[in-house]
Amino acid sequence: MIEDVRELVDLMTAHDITEVNFEDGDKRIVLRRGPPAGAPAEAPAESAMSAANSEPAPSRQAEPAPADADSKPADELFEILSPMVGTFYASASPDGEPYAAHGARITEDTVVCIVEAMKVMNEIRAECSGTIAEICVKNTQPVEYGQVLFRVMPA
Repeated sequence: MIEDVRELVDLMTAHDITEVNFEDGDKRIVLRRGPPAGAPAEAPAESAMSAANSEPAPSRQAEPAPADADSKPADELFEILSPMVGTFYASASPDGEPYAAHGARITEDTVVCIVEAMKVMNEIRAECSGTIAEICVKNTQPVEYGQVLFRVMPA
């Protein structure tokens, strides 16, 4: 058990993960990391504890933003959010084609990216049909729970 905790702490440090929930039968471990010593404290993020680990990513309508003459109003866009803390991957392999490119048409079951968490590659599905209007993160960028990954113009 102690070795498992050490491994979780090492993974949290290596991937800049701030919180991990681990359950195994009747055992439960919650690990939280603060900022490194000497680093300024950040405002607390939305708690991942509010949603069960097995639930799909929360989704929401985009907040209104200044609109360009050529763009659709932001309130018409659907946001695909990260269901977990991890690392964003746009494709299955470093040289592979991205799952979803700007302007690509997608359906609810389309895999749009992978979020790696604790060495597990989690396929993230669109959960809506439409066209990718914006890719909000870069390949290999760390992402937080609830962070916007894509904005989609619904079909």
